[in-house]
Amino acid sequence: MKKLALALAGAAALMLPLAAGAQDAPGTAKKDSYRFLIVPKVVHPWFDKVNEGAQMAAAALKAQTGADVEIVYSAPQTADVVQQVQIVESAISTRPDGIAIDLLDPAGNRASLEAAQGQDIPLAIFDSVAPEGMKIPTIGMDFCEQAKIASRRLVEILGGKGEVAIMMGVPTAPNHSIRAQCHRDVFAEHPGIKVVAEGIDNDSIETAQQQAAAIMQANPNLKGWVASDAAGPIGIGQAIVEANKQDQVKLVGLDNLTEMLDLIRSGVADSSSASLPEMQGYWSVMLLWAQVTGAPVPDYIDTGSAFLTKDNVGG
Repeated sequence: MKKLALALAGAAALMLPLAAGAQDAPGTAKKDSYRFLIVPKVVHPWFDKVNEGAQMAAAALKAQTGADVEIVYSAPQTADVVQQVQIVESAISTRPDGIAIDLLDPAGNRASLEAAQGQDIPLAIFDSVAPEGMKIPTIGMDFCEQAKIASRRLVEILGGKGEVAIMMGVPTAPNHSIRAQCHRDVFAEHPGIKVVAEGIDNDSIETAQQQAAAIMQANPNLKGWVASDAAGPIGIGQAIVEANKQDQVKLVGLDNLTEMLDLIRSGVADSSSASLPEMQGYWSVMLLWAQVTGAPVPDYIDTGSAFLTKDNVGG
């Protein structure tokens, strides 16, 4: 019996380090509750869809782990990097379990992101790209290809000829500036297409409508529009209707907001090259949670896109 007891004690001693090692294995850290902050560019219907996706992820994590997951959605009232930085800096002091942000200006956002990393707060960037040299997991898509799909479609429906305009969104926002440049690149490949104007809407539907109305008044021969943000095409569509130019000006939009789909259904817009905001919100939360557990995470998740026309948006 004494030999058996010694053998069992020895086996237990051998098992203890294994158990401790298993507990410390990547992805095995646990908490009873989590609080994640979602910081979009601005108050906007597109980001409401991001928030819906984040809430879906919170519900999934609750169902699978039993932990309480709180999503704090905090949006700047205007597309102002100072406001966005203030939101992040205020959040850092409350020690959230993670912050997901859509950058308005990589240079302007950098210091607050570095401050969060200095406090070991997990970060994720959605609908954007990380500041140069910063290692932050990113959720998004090929913004350039998304834009090229839209501008190539416009070239096609115009028969390769005509004056066109580009709505730029927020010029400092990486995804918006990438799309605007890729629109330009496509149009430059077609000698019959001439870019006569570029508007800046700062991700505001109202501003986009005002900009589009002024540009069409100044360029009566304008034949087509593309946009670099989700607000732009909705405002453009409103301006087209107000000017009664549905049969004269073609619009290829961006994203899948309800208003955008209505413009396609009514024939004001031909189509839209759409990102998937719910997916970006969902995977933002999942990436933050994975980091809290100590799991390795990818540098980039591509949520893909969809091309929407009257044939597939439904009635």
